[in-house]
Amino acid sequence: MTTKNVAHCGILTALAMIFGYVEALIPFHFGIPGVKLGLPNIIVVLALYTLPVYQAFVIQVARIVLVSFLFGNLSMMLYSLAGGMLSLLVMVLLKKKMWLSIAGVSMAGGVSHNIGQLAVAVLVVQNLKIAFYLPALLTAGLVTGGLIGMLVYKVKPLIER
Repeated sequence: MTTKNVAHCGILTALAMIFGYVEALIPFHFGIPGVKLGLPNIIVVLALYTLPVYQAFVIQVARIVLVSFLFGNLSMMLYSLAGGMLSLLVMVLLKKKMWLSIAGVSMAGGVSHNIGQLAVAVLVVQNLKIAFYLPALLTAGLVTGGLIGMLVYKVKPLIER
């Protein structure tokens, strides 16, 4: 990576962290415990479409680790890493197919993020009944992923200029 790329990744990581902090401050209540807008994912999806995949990966991991240490705990890091890595993997694979829009890829990322976190919750709690939460999480992932994807679709041309 060049110095310019490192600086670019650092700025995007810092911006994702700021979005995460702002999201923690603003009380969004969707009626489903633990569901958030996923504002930091705006930066991750944008990075996926404007940078090489490994840089989007670095931004995702750095953001999760730093936010967990600054504003959360190790448990939060475990859930976030599971959801974040699965989400990024799914988005990378679907982006390569070229038949889904940015919003479609982001929706798949939102859904897979929730599935990754739920899988970790099932392992930690050791109770499969928590899986009944899945329909609500899938719906939330579709809605928030779609909103994030539409926003990235609008912002991406501005960034590329």
